[in-house]
Amino acid sequence: MKIAIGNDHVGYYLKDAVLEVLVQRGIEVIDVGSYDDQSCDYPVYGEKVGRLVANKDADLGIVLCGTGVGISIAANKVKGIRAVVCSEPYSAKLSRMHNDSNVLGMGSRVIGPELAKMIVEQWLDAEFEAGRHSRRVDLIKTIESKEE
Repeated sequence: MKIAIGNDHVGYYLKDAVLEVLVQRGIEVIDVGSYDDQSCDYPVYGEKVGRLVANKDADLGIVLCGTGVGISIAANKVKGIRAVVCSEPYSAKLSRMHNDSNVLGMGSRVIGPELAKMIVEQWLDAEFEAGRHSRRVDLIKTIESKEE
């Protein structure tokens, strides 16, 4: 498995915790930055992660900023991305099971490193259930195709 990770200067503070989980699981990581806490623009990194996932250069993506919201919005602008912002493990798990989320967003001003690890673990362990959920994901894709 290969996961793309991107963050702005505020999300940088959660990156080490997330990387710890990924490395422990033997997951290959594509780190698109940022690489320090110097001010930068989150849309740049959300788009980079989104494009890697949409182009299948990465299986999944993780994006980090202050709340997880802005960078997830940016990732969601890339066709084929279903980015979710999660502040607890249950939503992360169900976002994979029911929504087939392919990018996880989190915020360093909202959660701490240990909770971030739990969220990532639940998200990675969950699998899309398909069935009735496939119809709903297909409806999302239909909405997306109308925007072209």
